Amino acid sequence: MNRRLFIVLTLVILASFSILDIESAWARAGSGTSSGSRGSRSTVAPAKPTPTTPRPADPSPVVSPSPMAPRPSPFGGFMGALGGFMLGGLLGGLLFGGLGHGFGGVGLLDLLLIGGGIALLIGFMRRRAQSPEPAYAGASSGRSTYGATVEVPAAVSDLDRGVDHIRQMDANFDPKSFATTARSMFLAVQEAITRRDLGSIRDSLTPEMLTVMQTQCDDLRQARRTNRMGRIDVRRAEVSEAWQETGQDFVTVFLAGEMLDWVVDDATGAVVDGSDREPQTFEEYWTFARPVGPSRFRLTAIQQG
Repeated sequence: MNRRLFIVLTLVILASFSILDIESAWARAGSGTSSGSRGSRSTVAPAKPTPTTPRPADPSPVVSPSPMAPRPSPFGGFMGALGGFMLGGLLGGLLFGGLGHGFGGVGLLDLLLIGGGIALLIGFMRRRAQSPEPAYAGASSGRSTYGATVEVPAAVSDLDRGVDHIRQMDANFDPKSFATTARSMFLAVQEAITRRDLGSIRDSLTPEMLTVMQTQCDDLRQARRTNRMGRIDVRRAEVSEAWQETGQDFVTVFLAGEMLDWVVDDATGAVVDGSDREPQTFEEYWTFARPVGPSRFRLTAIQQG
């Protein structure tokens, strides 16, 4: 019974969070949900962009000489066995009274000194046997390779590969300039949603995205509500993916920042969703597509970060 109650309560809590998320997503362009098509990558999460602060390059791997195997001592096994035999014999003689017959004048102090000397000899032989051989360079090089570095070519990223493919048909394609254009497109879309009029951005949208945003504007107009936005601060705008497929170029731009985003009732002016005082953070991936070559990109998908 307790287990069943726990499961029910968990489902209720998860459902309540889902409802809150849907309500807060009303005011964002594209309704705050993922929409549109990214070709074969539509079901794959967009790649995250690289960090904004450059990290120091990883040092090239250092080739160190492999540890040499311990040099076997010609007397190692024999001395160990001999030392053990002698110590065992001396101790046995001391304990069982055999010293009077085989070691007439040997006392306890003499036995301790002899045993200590044998132990020191064994330890010295073992340390010498375990000391590594000095490393020598090969005969062809004539110098030691200790501390030498090997240049490892940097792997080509999927983004770099995609940009290279796009540049084969459009040599002027520049990821940084494209990210700036995407940022301007983000601002233009928010303004169009506020006006509930997509005329200024219609040619920059694929038919699918035009339908999605037109539906959002129609829903706002029918509900007699206006989606207002302000203090839009796009802090990051950078290309995170670029690829080609089925005769099309695809470029995804990561957009992140914060903005005021709220919905008001047209009749009363009251805020019915969002906040006109507390900024909301956003992280979104906007994907643009075009036929291969130097033609105009159009917004084809929006995915939430």
